[in-house]
Amino acid sequence: MSVQTRVLHQPFEIEYRELVTFPSKSYRNNYFTLIYILDGTGIQLVNNHRFNYRKGNLFLITPQDTFSFDISIPTKFFFLSFNASYIKLNKDRDWVERMDFILNNASHRPGCILKNRVDKPLIASLVENIVQEQNNRQLYHSKITETIVQTIILVVARNIALKLPKNIKENTGEAVLDILHYIQENIFTPDRLKVGEICSNLGISVSYLGKYFKKQTGETLQQYIINYKLRLVEMRLLHSDMRINEIVFELNYTDESHLNRLFKKYKGINPSEFRRVQSVANQPGKI
Repeated sequence: MSVQTRVLHQPFEIEYRELVTFPSKSYRNNYFTLIYILDGTGIQLVNNHRFNYRKGNLFLITPQDTFSFDISIPTKFFFLSFNASYIKLNKDRDWVERMDFILNNASHRPGCILKNRVDKPLIASLVENIVQEQNNRQLYHSKITETIVQTIILVVARNIALKLPKNIKENTGEAVLDILHYIQENIFTPDRLKVGEICSNLGISVSYLGKYFKKQTGETLQQYIINYKLRLVEMRLLHSDMRINEIVFELNYTDESHLNRLFKKYKGINPSEFRRVQSVANQPGKI
């Protein structure tokens, strides 16, 4: 099956479509797309994985994903697309951090990303409000729509936190989410990621932290930090023109050799080669 690459020309775009069949091509975008199912059933296909979709499901498609849909019952799709530069349009640091969280932690597997039960009716309401604003186009509809879009993406960020690390459960408690958020906020400051510092700031016992984190996430604390930093490296290689030595400096690796060894150990390839291979793979027309 051929793959069509599509480009986004605005910071974000909204589209509402009712389809009996999804276009036969698979798609790879150079932007992020949230796809909400307003009605209908079928199969979502992402990177050769399959997921049975239904009304109320929300999917996040990243720039690395190839996707399509096999529609069983005519489906009403709501598409919200936004590019990486959308981060830079907001001066609120918290907003920027949460957007960065999405870019660096998005899953590349199929399935609904709504893991927090209370967020399911919230997303349904937010999508309905956007559709109404787009249809009615009353005074300030553009600004109101932009505010709702920001809210939807924040809700998505919250739900991605519930999915990561890979073994985190839907009923995970707030404590481990606080730990994850603390690590993400302080990832550029190694001294603040020492066990004693984490425990002191979050009011957790040193003897309890390691066992609790491993039980809740399936990873050791140190393994999560390593993997999270490597995800940041990947995103900079994929979505920026930063040189390797600039990435080393930003993420506080000892030197380029240190990063090269670590990246190759976990990814099987060095950073420069990873960037080259991904650049070729993501060229228009490439599968």
